[in-house]
Amino acid sequence: MPLPGVVRTHRTPPRGGLAQIRSQPLKIITYVARLDKRAIQADLEGLRLAISMAGSRFAYVRNFELPDPLLPETYMVLRIDGHAFHRLSADHDFAKPNDERALQLMDHAARDVMNEFKDIVLAFGESDEYSFLFRKSTALYNRREAKILSTITSLFTSSYVFNWPKYLPNTPLKYCPSFDGRIILYPSPTIVRDYFSWRQADTHINNLYNTVFWALVLQGGQTTTEAHATLRSTVSSTKHEILFSQYGINYNDLPARYRKGSVLVRTEVNGEADANATDAQSLESPSPIPPTATEVSQGSKKKKERIRTIVELLHCDIIGDDFWNARQNLLAD
Repeated sequence: MPLPGVVRTHRTPPRGGLAQIRSQPLKIITYVARLDKRAIQADLEGLRLAISMAGSRFAYVRNFELPDPLLPETYMVLRIDGHAFHRLSADHDFAKPNDERALQLMDHAARDVMNEFKDIVLAFGESDEYSFLFRKSTALYNRREAKILSTITSLFTSSYVFNWPKYLPNTPLKYCPSFDGRIILYPSPTIVRDYFSWRQADTHINNLYNTVFWALVLQGGQTTTEAHATLRSTVSSTKHEILFSQYGINYNDLPARYRKGSVLVRTEVNGEADANATDAQSLESPSPIPPTATEVSQGSKKKKERIRTIVELLHCDIIGDDFWNARQNLLAD
């Protein structure tokens, strides 16, 4: 039997036979310790060699990773679109023409993204897509396109899947939803506004068509082919007339969420109430003591710390000027 803690080895023990080994236990322990030390040194040498090879011989493969920085001083918009969501909505029995639960789930995923990435100041969502606007000066991930695009798209997707049971508890997922993403750079505030106006106009056009289409199918008894044929080449006023005259639906009375989409905006909230209370207390002091430079600096830090942001969900017009005039910080440099 080997001594406790002694590793069997092929090396020859000290001469003198078993009696000599038993009579000199200290020498045996020293001998085994030397063997263990040699083994450790051999392992370390192997590790050093592996690190050396990884850092020199194979490191050249990094030369194939090309840099992909986005142009600085431009407005970055990242748009996420659901992949094959026509099939997903049909397979999971989404309500037509709009499923409130599915839209709320999209809003939740977008809010999770904005809560994680503070440089996103605005987001707009409709149907199965969401657009995110970054502040112009953002240096997120050194403006590396692949890093930004992959991280935010994967976060949005994971949040959508993770929170699915909260909004559709009786509809288990049959397979994994997926989203694709793209980043577009815009040089001026005017073009950024036009982009979001385009997306909201698209929301109205699509929702009006879908509302009439599904009224013809679900209430009018038409097939989907017949409904498409009925609406072919019709203008907006004709669609409104069909809804109102045949089904008693006033399109303008439908929820703003369906007609205008979802707007998530980052709003600054400061501690004005606390500041006013502090000012009132200082006025009551009979002989105020001038603050030192350190106190002034600390006071400035405290004021900055009071400023925080919240993400508000709105269903409002963003094509006109009112929204942007009230939030000029969104497009500030």
